[in-house]
Amino acid sequence: MREHFGYEPNERSRILLLDDEAEILVALTDLLEDEFDILSSTDPVEALETLRRTPDVAVIVSDQRMPGMTGDQFLHQARAFSDAHGILLTGYADLAAVVAALNQGRIRFYAHKPWDSDALRAMIREVAYNCRVERALLTERALLRGLMEASPLGLSFSDANGRCIRRNIGPERGGDARATVHERDLFPHISDETYREMCRRTVESGHYEHLCEIERGGSRRWQEFIRSTLPWPRRPDGEIVPPAERWQVCMVRDVTERMALETRLRQDDKMRALGTLSGGIAHDFNNLLTAILGSLELLADMVPPEGVMAARLLENASEAAKRGTLLTRRLLEFGRPKSSALQPVAVGPLIRGMQDLLVQSLSRHMTEDGRPTGRCTLDMSGVAENGTLPMVMSDPGQLEMALLNLCINARDAMPQGGSVAISSRAERAVPDGPVNVVITVADQGCGMTADTTARIFEPFFTTKGIGSGTGLGLSTIYSFLRRCNGDVRVDSRPGEGTRMSLWLPVCESCRALDAVSETVPRAVLPPCRILVVDDEDSVRLVTEHFLRQDGHEVVTARDGAEALALVENGERFDLVVLDLMMPGMSGRECGEALARVAPSLPVLYVSGYADPGSLPGDAFVLDKPFTPQTLRAALVETLSAPGRGTPHMAAASSPARIGAG
Repeated sequence: MREHFGYEPNERSRILLLDDEAEILVALTDLLEDEFDILSSTDPVEALETLRRTPDVAVIVSDQRMPGMTGDQFLHQARAFSDAHGILLTGYADLAAVVAALNQGRIRFYAHKPWDSDALRAMIREVAYNCRVERALLTERALLRGLMEASPLGLSFSDANGRCIRRNIGPERGGDARATVHERDLFPHISDETYREMCRRTVESGHYEHLCEIERGGSRRWQEFIRSTLPWPRRPDGEIVPPAERWQVCMVRDVTERMALETRLRQDDKMRALGTLSGGIAHDFNNLLTAILGSLELLADMVPPEGVMAARLLENASEAAKRGTLLTRRLLEFGRPKSSALQPVAVGPLIRGMQDLLVQSLSRHMTEDGRPTGRCTLDMSGVAENGTLPMVMSDPGQLEMALLNLCINARDAMPQGGSVAISSRAERAVPDGPVNVVITVADQGCGMTADTTARIFEPFFTTKGIGSGTGLGLSTIYSFLRRCNGDVRVDSRPGEGTRMSLWLPVCESCRALDAVSETVPRAVLPPCRILVVDDEDSVRLVTEHFLRQDGHEVVTARDGAEALALVENGERFDLVVLDLMMPGMSGRECGEALARVAPSLPVLYVSGYADPGSLPGDAFVLDKPFTPQTLRAALVETLSAPGRGTPHMAAASSPARIGAG
């Protein structure tokens, strides 16, 4: 017990001595001052003031018979503001008053005059110790009460028989606010089998954790139960208490937000991996499509006028390849989103500006098997009035495409017809978090299961029939929202429709941002000497033919090292067309090396990715697959940059992205 409450054998207690005879005070002081800190007084009123000023007094040793106030009267007044324990010194004539004071709890002991010095010292020592123990108990009890009242955890202490000794679990934490006798009654949402298992495992190991999903307030919540055996190793007689007889504490906490965050992190990791995979696949496809489209373009020029059927077949193949280009572009937007500049966007005007398009898109259409469907209507009554919501940072074109995609999905979920509702509002994701503008598209369709909802943002996953969707629409929306530092959330249950919400961060400054120019120059280049660097033979061949058709002299290199060697050996070129992704020396590394050897040599990078990544901001990049027209425009743009003949990367001030036409 002394170790538990921090008792030190050498700890000195403060004692107040009260007697109207100064000689007795001197005698008591001589007896006790070696072991205790002494305060003394001959006047009860003065002693009360001393006691008020010195709250740490542990023991009051008072004479019973004093003029103006008896000892038990003094102790009665002292109890109003002090928890010091009292001892009365008395003669036999005052015994009745002393016994009454003892029975009423105003004193702990009494001693007769004249006293036995050893007995009195032992009595004061015991009373002082008891006072310290009581104060420690009261302090720990107050700390425990404060902890339980302030703790966000639900806490329950129970004995070996399951009786609840102390708890803070109320209705708001899933328990019962009544004075429940048995701990089992506090957790009605746990089965009897689960509760018995928790108790058994806690007894066996001293600690057990359990996670369960409950339904409360109409929503599903996750709660974590942590049970531990309290360290109570010995009985008062020193015998070790067996684990089955020890007290247990059960801590309950709501971990719904944590579980949601963990799920989201797992989803982000999965989407990041899928993005890397899809980006790599799209890059390889772009190389193939560059060769296919380029070869078809060159073949088209070789077909004689009378070869109508051959021309038609070539056109058909070219259109199919262009559809493949759109597919790989959407893959790239998911895997490596294009770094187009975000700008302040007013959500209300943007949504209302799409009304005619959305109404037309939701009108009568055909099902997968060719049957007409019911008519879908558009409800925009929930869209906030113009000027009432803050502006967001977004790409207006991609935001419009995201809304159109969501509305079409909502239409497809209601083959019998129904209403598609669009609403907008300002909301915080967490109480003290930043404000977001939330755009919600809700339908009255069939809804989705939890398993389907967990997969809808994966590329190529679709619930539509074969040929009715690529499975890239929602994955592209997901990627777009993440690039905006936003989020997309889904609320759907079978038979209850679906609500898709786009969370967009508010624009803090709302300054107008200059969009990157993508104007394609129309100038014509004179014949140039051009170095083409690409590790893909088919891409290199097609690029070479495109350039030779325009009258340029072309030299080719299979990799960066070969290209660098040509320049270092004195070969002179007007421009380098350099593939960005090559094994060994990458296009970026080759471009940096060329800039050191020939600072004035312009470089046009060619990339199968949506984002050039670590290139300088003023680098010129042409997306694969490209056509003779877009390649020609890119050459003009690169060679017409300010500072022609001087180091290009030191002259240009903004990037120019030249996309495939």
